[in-house]
Amino acid sequence: MAEIDPEFKKSLQRNPHLAEYIKNFQKKTGTIPEFRVNLTKDISAENVNIILPVGDPVFIHLYGTPQMGQARYYAIEPTLTSSERKKYDAVMNAILEKSAKKPVPESESELKDLIIELLNESVDVGSGGELPEEKGKLGMVQKLIPSSEQIPLTQNEYNKLLYHIERNVIGSGPLEPVIRDPYLEDIHSVGVNGVYIVHKILDMIKTNIHFGDDSRLDDWFRSMSERIGRPVNDASPISDGALPDGSRINMIYSTDISLQGSSFTMRKFSDTPISIIQLMNFGSINTEMAAYIWMCFENGMSVFFSGETASGKTTMLNACLAFINPWSKVYSAEDTSEVQPPQDVWQQLLTREEGPEESRVELYTLLKAALRSRPNYIIVGEIRGVEGSVAFQAMQTGHPVVSTFHAASVKKLIQRLTGHPINVPITFIDNLQVTMILQAVYRKGEVLRRCISIEEIEGYSEESNGVVTRGVFEWDPEYDIHHFRGLNNSFVLESKIASILGYEDKRRVYDDLFLRARILEEMQNRGIEGYYEVYDIIKKFYKYGLEGLPFSV
Repeated sequence: MAEIDPEFKKSLQRNPHLAEYIKNFQKKTGTIPEFRVNLTKDISAENVNIILPVGDPVFIHLYGTPQMGQARYYAIEPTLTSSERKKYDAVMNAILEKSAKKPVPESESELKDLIIELLNESVDVGSGGELPEEKGKLGMVQKLIPSSEQIPLTQNEYNKLLYHIERNVIGSGPLEPVIRDPYLEDIHSVGVNGVYIVHKILDMIKTNIHFGDDSRLDDWFRSMSERIGRPVNDASPISDGALPDGSRINMIYSTDISLQGSSFTMRKFSDTPISIIQLMNFGSINTEMAAYIWMCFENGMSVFFSGETASGKTTMLNACLAFINPWSKVYSAEDTSEVQPPQDVWQQLLTREEGPEESRVELYTLLKAALRSRPNYIIVGEIRGVEGSVAFQAMQTGHPVVSTFHAASVKKLIQRLTGHPINVPITFIDNLQVTMILQAVYRKGEVLRRCISIEEIEGYSEESNGVVTRGVFEWDPEYDIHHFRGLNNSFVLESKIASILGYEDKRRVYDDLFLRARILEEMQNRGIEGYYEVYDIIKKFYKYGLEGLPFSV
């Protein structure tokens, strides 16, 4: 093998399955993948050959050539031979039998410790050898190995079995590699073999991940749905909820409904949100736009983040929540947990859709409960129905609301808000001051997420028999830049925020905006982009002003 990166070499030594994979790949293609711990946005789907570690013993191989046309996504993990699969089944049987006599674990770490303890009690490492049974079915294995006997394993078999047991009991089963990958946005699966991912850089890619057969796929669906507290079965085949890591999953069980096999869509969420500086680096938004939203959130404006599916609405919302005053009382109401405000005083409310009808809690009810608590800001995961009218009532009584909304333009947003089933009176629309329109755009062969406009809502005009809006920022698709159309012409800045700040000369409000833009630009220039690093600087600016900043502007 040719000279390779020292870290790559260490990974190969620790992980025999990786070494075997690379050996076979080199024999087939004559090349060795590049080993990278981080990916950059300049990689191309048509010319990529990268090994990405996502936590031993799992690695991801991204491989694409001009001849292939589209990159492939290969999950590399220890695989079990047929004889090791029998040992795995026997070990799991022994662990399940012994676990009945143990206290129920109260946390994931306790469960992991218990698994290792029971595994060690059930196996004899170092002896290797075959199971004491004739080549046959699993039922025979279970009969020929009494619970009092230890199952012989080599050290390599032990490592493999431990990984697969933890993967299947604590982790996400066959999906464990993609769950670990930080560069994924969505996971789509139809049937046993149709697992696709939406990659943050390479877009939609087919994976080599599969569930084995329909029986194992059904087992996975039942297990995963029970974890989120919304079991699926033939009588109740559709389930929607959030996994422990915050990822959202929608499952459709049964071939009666999903004709090509049980299917699911999972949307991944990072433990740490993407920061506004990272979105500026991506080109999704510029410094003046970010400073404008900062001014809006600082001064109690209601803002909707609107766009089509996968346009980056929730990502942008979470990034901008860092601009809300750190000492605000924040309430969030959602169907599934997606928003992650950094403020200390955050009350998180979730709907309850399962169980008897009288015990269910809808978003509408959560919003009414939030109003009684007098929050400084109310965050709604997504407005889709009658809860929208409650949100506008909240705005009218002085509670600013932030939400995502499914509409591709401000015109369509207003049409949906005033139509059924939301039914907000058109004369109430001006309680919403600002809407940011986001879109996934295809430009020069790349899929980009861009804020294509920020629109202000002035209100209903009897003369024009419609709602008057004003565009303050606009994206130029030809040059991929944003223009500040509202400079010295912003209704919200001059008529709303300048009045709140007590400025006689309303144009002074633009000085405040450009000061915040310089703060954000300085963070960008200094490479300060971690979500909580950015939030800490904003928090210090709120408390101490310019003296609290770690740099001069």
